[in-house]
Amino acid sequence: MAESLVALRDRRDQAIARLADAYATDLFDVEELDRRLDLAHSAKTVAELDALVADLAAPTTALVPAAASRALDDPSRSQAKTLRVIMSSVERRGPWVVPQQLAMRVFWGSAELDFREASLGPGVTTIDVRVTMASLEIILPPQLAIDVDVSSFMGNVEERHRAPAEVDPSRPILRVTGSVLMGNLEVYTRLPGESQFGAWRRERRERKQLRRARRAAERHALPPGT
Repeated sequence: MAESLVALRDRRDQAIARLADAYATDLFDVEELDRRLDLAHSAKTVAELDALVADLAAPTTALVPAAASRALDDPSRSQAKTLRVIMSSVERRGPWVVPQQLAMRVFWGSAELDFREASLGPGVTTIDVRVTMASLEIILPPQLAIDVDVSSFMGNVEERHRAPAEVDPSRPILRVTGSVLMGNLEVYTRLPGESQFGAWRRERRERKQLRRARRAAERHALPPGT
């Protein structure tokens, strides 16, 4: 009997998350990550996916989570901070300490907040945005849960983040509030070390696999002789 498509999808998601965690903790380099991710996306059975992570430690609560999703009581962390971008551009990438409450004010400019290697505090971290005739990009790792509650007037709010299936209470949560006026807010997922083009390739593969899985499911659902 063919393996359940749902079971295969869930195991693939689990394998990808474990590979991302292993890369974030320096168990292998980006080339090895890319190789294993290609194999994970092309795997046809659960056994193939299990073999990809067989040399990694089994996930337990004792394991150190990826830095991008780790909650730390950092004494240098600000409780509240305002970041203003006016007719210019700002990027926050790599390791950086995120205040518990961050106010983003972007006017006639662009800003990028990359949380893949960021240090977040325990509980909910709030990002209050005011994007006016400007652009704000938020990049998240797969393990980080997010809640977006942003209004838009003559603007665009696009969320393409793959949230974790089950929110881990031991990991931080990002909450984005505010408004977009004649501007653009994008929230999307990238794996550690993954470029914009690499993310586009991965998402394209995933869409193709999803279409094939749906067609296969529809064929199995048809009565014999149809």
